[in-house]
Amino acid sequence: MQIGESIATAWHMLRGNKLRSFLTLLSIAIGVFSIISVMTSLGVLQNSIEGGLSALGANTFQVQKYPNNQGGGPGWRMRMRNRRDLTYAQGLAVLERTRGARHIGLESWKFGMEVRWKNMVTDPNIAVAGETPGGLPTNQWEIDRGRPIMQSDLDLTRKVVVLGYDLARILFPPSYNPVGETVVLAGVRYRVIGTLKSQGGLFGNQDRYFIIPITTFFERFGKNRSIHIMVQAASRENFADVQDNVIGILRAVRDVPPGEENDFAIFSNDSVIRQFNETTSMVRIGTVAIAGVALLAAGIGIMNIMLVSVTERTREIGVRKAVGATRGSIVSQFLSEAVVISLLGGLIGIALGLIAGNALAVALDIAPVIELGWIIGGISACCFIGVAFGTYPAWKASNLDPIDALRYE
Repeated sequence: MQIGESIATAWHMLRGNKLRSFLTLLSIAIGVFSIISVMTSLGVLQNSIEGGLSALGANTFQVQKYPNNQGGGPGWRMRMRNRRDLTYAQGLAVLERTRGARHIGLESWKFGMEVRWKNMVTDPNIAVAGETPGGLPTNQWEIDRGRPIMQSDLDLTRKVVVLGYDLARILFPPSYNPVGETVVLAGVRYRVIGTLKSQGGLFGNQDRYFIIPITTFFERFGKNRSIHIMVQAASRENFADVQDNVIGILRAVRDVPPGEENDFAIFSNDSVIRQFNETTSMVRIGTVAIAGVALLAAGIGIMNIMLVSVTERTREIGVRKAVGATRGSIVSQFLSEAVVISLLGGLIGIALGLIAGNALAVALDIAPVIELGWIIGGISACCFIGVAFGTYPAWKASNLDPIDALRYE
């Protein structure tokens, strides 16, 4: 029997036993859906992390007071709280002494601020960033209009600001060029010197930034605070060397004794993604386990429906054997039908899983994700289920005695 005939026969069998077929297909679809939807969602989240962490540009690492991972027991957390701040003077030492870096940025943050322009007022959700000139490229901030912060702005403690894309849109009319306008933050007037291109991203709105010279930031909000140091290596090849160089400089200026661990944290895109994968590993394992149970139940359903099919088609099998059909052709026919049933349920699960998983991508306004490896894995699992649980019914059909089969009522 040709594959086309096997598919047609399988479809006829499904239509003839609608409820039983629906339950079998549903169990397969649920198992595959759970894997594809979860893995697609995790892929969307990972892509958003890779593309949306503005603090980490290409070949860039960040030094800060606390680790990016806030896990650990009470003793660990107490030790982290007791760490000394990363000071501006230490950041300047890194800026002056580091070799092989393309850009080095120093920054400090203040969150939950309001910005005013004439009668327009933002919600209190604006992030204020005090930056050095290197802060823009290391944060992957690109100027849309105007100019970036320059060293002269720091030297003269100028009250100038670069506005994030959404912040500029909130305050000013569409297509309006705000460069040269004056905005007010916490009662202080700042002259707009530039605006940024849109970034978007997963972790809140990354376009509501109010970026000022770091010296101006310290003058307004105080200097007794820990800063972040962002370092962009010249290339991927010297990334590790630059990182080691920065670690050595900071250990020296912070008087960390030889043999003791660093009293500061370093992370990069790679470390963030690695942490994300470690965090979600149990989710992946749990999903595969649950899907495995669902597929096992689906396999039992396929075996049941195929055994019923063998019983219902006993005379047909007897006729085929009487006209010369071999045991191999009978086995091939029933295995093909089992695989078709399993694949049909799997394809339904894959389609629904991709739709559900990429609903998150639509919500985050990022490109959809198709986890090709998991899709191939789901199809392969369905084929395996069809073969594994269709083998016994196929073997039983092939071993029917043609005389007894023809007499079967």
